[in-house]
Amino acid sequence: MTSIRALTCACAAVLASLCGFVASGEAQTYPTRSITMIVPFAAGGPTDVVARIVTSHMAQTLGQSIIIENVVGAGGTTATTRAARAANDGYALITGHMGTHAASVPLYPKLAYHPEKDFEPIALVAGTPILILARKDFPPKDLKEFIAYVKANAEKVNAAHAGVGSVSHASCELLHSILDVKPVGVPFNGTGPAMNALVAGQVDYMCDQIVNAVPQINANTIKAYAIATPERNPSLPNVPTTAEAGLPTFQAQAWNAMFAPKGTPPAIVAGLNAAAVKALDDETVKKRLLDLGSVIPDPADRTPEALAALVKSEIAKWTPVLKPVT
Repeated sequence: MTSIRALTCACAAVLASLCGFVASGEAQTYPTRSITMIVPFAAGGPTDVVARIVTSHMAQTLGQSIIIENVVGAGGTTATTRAARAANDGYALITGHMGTHAASVPLYPKLAYHPEKDFEPIALVAGTPILILARKDFPPKDLKEFIAYVKANAEKVNAAHAGVGSVSHASCELLHSILDVKPVGVPFNGTGPAMNALVAGQVDYMCDQIVNAVPQINANTIKAYAIATPERNPSLPNVPTTAEAGLPTFQAQAWNAMFAPKGTPPAIVAGLNAAAVKALDDETVKKRLLDLGSVIPDPADRTPEALAALVKSEIAKWTPVLKPVT
């Protein structure tokens, strides 16, 4: 009996060793086929644009194509749930952001995933300042008039957003809490469609990431009242900061980052991180992101460990601001 038990244990040890060898071999040869990058919003929105710019360079480094798959719904949580449940082999990733990996926690008490527990952080790829925007014929001329107008007409005006839990929703919730108003929210399946509605004059205003707004502001198809950062952005030098415009307490900057399902081998995560870092160091990639108003993260902020810390701090930041969906 003892010899049989010993033989069984020995076989188990050999099997475990073989499995470890196979996993190690897979990590060393990764990737051997195309990778799917899930984007939790419609094509044309800020997260989609950033993901396409960075992954196009990453694909060159990795030697395999990276296919963007836009999955919309529930403020990005539908796609993020799908990514969390994907195989942890490095072939299904997600470009998430402040909404999907921080604001979603307080907003959705029954969230099907947890950003800290169900994902392996890969890299922070872009910071995206928030702007207060409005349709081009919205009556207020500057931010002070905007504040007065919204307070006086809170029951009549509406604010577009990309779904509950999205960056556009969370950042405007912060704005509304500061102004102590509760305007009607108009949800869309992504920031791209929300922006289209703003340009068409179908909604009054929105809080949006700079990546989605620069072309429209420069084309004078919408108004920009202020940018919610301490300093003006080089891509929009004429847009004042919220502090300059009279609302210093409204400070908001979103971010985009890449994640893999929990349990993805460390060697694969390291390879993806290296490819993302190389992309961010590429002059063409940097120029494209900077032209859109993005903030390129410092080298120290690009590690998986730094991204994990960011997610933790962002959950703590947004939890007191956002109320659960009922």
